[in-house]
Amino acid sequence: MTATSTDRIPGIVAGLRHGYTAGVTRPEAWRRAQLERLRALLLDRGADFEAALRTDLGKSGTESQLTEIGFLVAEIDHALARLRSWMRPRRAPLPLALQPASARIVPEPLGVVLVIAPWNYPLMLALSPLVGAIAAGNAAVVKPSELAPATSALLALLLPDALDRRAVAVVTGGVPETSALLAEPFDHIFYTGNGRVGRIVARAAAEHLTPVTLELGGKSPVYVDATTPLAETARRIAWGKFMNAGQTCVAPDYVLGEPEVLERLAPRLADAIHELYGSAIARNPDYGRIVNDAHFARLTGYLADGEILAGGAHDAASRFLEPTVLGGVDPGAPVMQEEIFGPILPLVPIAGLDAALAFVAGRDRPLAAYVFSEDAAVRRRWERETSSGALNFGVPSLHLAAPELPFGGVGPSGTGAYHGERSFARFSHEKPVLAKPLAPDTLAATIMPPFTPAKDALARRVLRRLL
Repeated sequence: MTATSTDRIPGIVAGLRHGYTAGVTRPEAWRRAQLERLRALLLDRGADFEAALRTDLGKSGTESQLTEIGFLVAEIDHALARLRSWMRPRRAPLPLALQPASARIVPEPLGVVLVIAPWNYPLMLALSPLVGAIAAGNAAVVKPSELAPATSALLALLLPDALDRRAVAVVTGGVPETSALLAEPFDHIFYTGNGRVGRIVARAAAEHLTPVTLELGGKSPVYVDATTPLAETARRIAWGKFMNAGQTCVAPDYVLGEPEVLERLAPRLADAIHELYGSAIARNPDYGRIVNDAHFARLTGYLADGEILAGGAHDAASRFLEPTVLGGVDPGAPVMQEEIFGPILPLVPIAGLDAALAFVAGRDRPLAAYVFSEDAAVRRRWERETSSGALNFGVPSLHLAAPELPFGGVGPSGTGAYHGERSFARFSHEKPVLAKPLAPDTLAATIMPPFTPAKDALARRVLRRLL
């Protein structure tokens, strides 16, 4: 993959600014046409995108369709069906004291925005924010991840021909190119990735007072108690955890439970892994690979942090790491210090519900939390006593696929939310527009108190003359 020259980046941004200022992106017809072209690109070149994702992450065609291509097509369809209503100004009520008058809230685009995508879902997380940016009428630069070079190169090749070059551009490369982009005065920056780089993005954006959306991550906990059916619970945890070889921002990161519950859960997790991927997982085309050697070395280093109850096999040459369950993991172990972002699931024994709540509340607020309990009181306490980007009962990760639900973190796990109408809102400014008839007496009556004493007659006359 050839990186975009850093010398070209100011000109690329200036060209998009010119297109935006000329009004290219504002008409509904333009927005609708761009979304339809993007949809057609995903469908027409779906096999090419599948091949790129297989090269970068070992993803199967089925997984690529479900979690990336199909996800985007559904998101575009949702936006196309609702675009007109999202764009429509909304009437706003005014207090009686301001009457006669009328007010509206008019959504308008922010301008030229930057989307910086990660490597784990390199297609979906590059284009999903772009759907919102286009729907809201913005020009946009898409910066795909250099750690997914095949997908990045394909986006750079196909997107400029599919979409309006006056308003959409792709910049490829690594740190130098990203740094050059961050030096430009964008109207919004949308970053998905880790917290360390998120801080760099936020600092760079502050130089231009540019608002940011930071979709980060964190250690998303799972709590399991004795009231939940453990076999089905294990199947759902395994599905959410080991999809994309565990390289999912909302994947369950670790499981909390009383020792006897975890002891019963562990063999069921092993059964669920076998049910999902079979007995020869290294040869299963539906199971992916770790993105690069550095991440592979980091992950295999965690295998000594607990007792391997399932999995553990790995091969450095192919970056294969079997779905792994670690038992008896100490909360202070290295595997519990940062987001795992791989196919390793620690089981952390705790004394009970109070201990689990304290454990989660005492750490950075995660991107998601997952509770498996049939006890309504337990669910209420998780909802009331913990904070997370999302809270799911009985299933992990599924909230990501609901366009009417906001997706985003809180605190260290992110700032701002998107998907569905919230993507449109994320890339829009809600401009209040108020109109009042040019009638001096009505304005005076609006802002003046009812003068009754004769001594205030002079003040009334002066105010009327001024207004």
